[in-house]
Amino acid sequence: MKVKYFVLASSLMLSAATFAQKDELKTLKKLYAKDELSASDMSEYKSTLNKVSAMTGLAEQDMVYVNFYKSMLPILEMNDAMAKNPNDVQAVAKNFTPTTINTLAKGLNEVLEFEKKSGKKIYTDDINETIGSFKPMMMQVAYAYNDGGKFTESAKVFEAVYKLDSKDTTSLFNASVLAMQGKDYDYALTLLEELKRIKYTGEGTNYLAVNKTTKQEETFPDKNQRDLFVKSGSHEKPRDEKIPSKKGEIYKNYALILVEKGKTEEAKKAIAEARQQDPDDTGLIITEANLYYQTKDMESYKRLINEALAKKPNDADMLFNLGVVSSNTGDAVAAKKYYEKAIAVDPKYFNAYNNLGLLIIADDQKLVKEMNSLGMSAKEAKRYDELKAKRQKMLAEAVPHFEKALELQPQNEGVKSLLLGAYQFLEMDAKYKALKAKK
Repeated sequence: MKVKYFVLASSLMLSAATFAQKDELKTLKKLYAKDELSASDMSEYKSTLNKVSAMTGLAEQDMVYVNFYKSMLPILEMNDAMAKNPNDVQAVAKNFTPTTINTLAKGLNEVLEFEKKSGKKIYTDDINETIGSFKPMMMQVAYAYNDGGKFTESAKVFEAVYKLDSKDTTSLFNASVLAMQGKDYDYALTLLEELKRIKYTGEGTNYLAVNKTTKQEETFPDKNQRDLFVKSGSHEKPRDEKIPSKKGEIYKNYALILVEKGKTEEAKKAIAEARQQDPDDTGLIITEANLYYQTKDMESYKRLINEALAKKPNDADMLFNLGVVSSNTGDAVAAKKYYEKAIAVDPKYFNAYNNLGLLIIADDQKLVKEMNSLGMSAKEAKRYDELKAKRQKMLAEAVPHFEKALELQPQNEGVKSLLLGAYQFLEMDAKYKALKAKK
């Protein structure tokens, strides 16, 4: 008799706890549904969230929604702050940290998965709208970290954006590049492994046109949208820009990290495996060649470079990539040859002209630094004149390449700045004034 009473009492206690949990969830659902939360609403939302989070025995489906309400708290707080001050940039920075975005991604994805399995859409549409609305703001935070030199933080935000929207694989690639820049190699390795797992290549096409009002070239999500803007008269000079595969770069970075960590044989194995999957990918051949260069195996390096050339002797992109590899490995003569070959194949190859110009002026800063350090003695004056003549010759050689690059991309500010500096030093006053007037 006593046993039965004890069981009944326990059942009643459990039922009471369950009802309490359901009441808390109802309160959170009611508050979340409001278009705008007052100060008292926010206070109630937080206290209710704290209360239900501390409860035990929550059903799995209830826990999914508790995590959802918890993950949405930073957005609600940010909305509250920006309702009072629309220009409150600090509210964005405070609430869109890598940690909060990752928590948000986890909470939202759990609900999406649960509702897909259950067949009951409660928040699915709202979540998709939330992702669409706040993702651009999250991207701004990532770019702000990058601009501030906080590469690992930027990488984590980009990764969080990918977790929030798994279709945005470009954000995952950006995260891997930034992790490399931040020298967080272990983290970069995990990101690169995920890129390999999802078979990311990054190939595609950029659809561009110049805005007639701003005179700036803009990128459009697809050809149809670009063409509509051109047809409407707001944009002009449409052009398509091929986005080459980043597969080689992914495997290259993966292998270079392994080399950095002293795992050269593992790096070679990783590239060999990649080439087995795609033996005709010249990007991977170049990556393998670069790896052998890093390990000072020049015989294998040259063999692989020749193999790549034999496969695509007239491929402008491959010739350009060989130029980049040669430049990175310190072989300026070979780099110049490959850039010139890329231009011969494709006379409108902007990057080849630009890189060729940059290759020629590679020692410019070094020359300027020495010139600025010299004094007024006869010996130093003579040295100054020697350096000046050397710099004049170097800039005069580079100018035609930058001029051609600017002809292909008239709005490119980087090339404009380089040309203005060169014109000024070479005393090409007419060209300097003409270009300056266009800025």
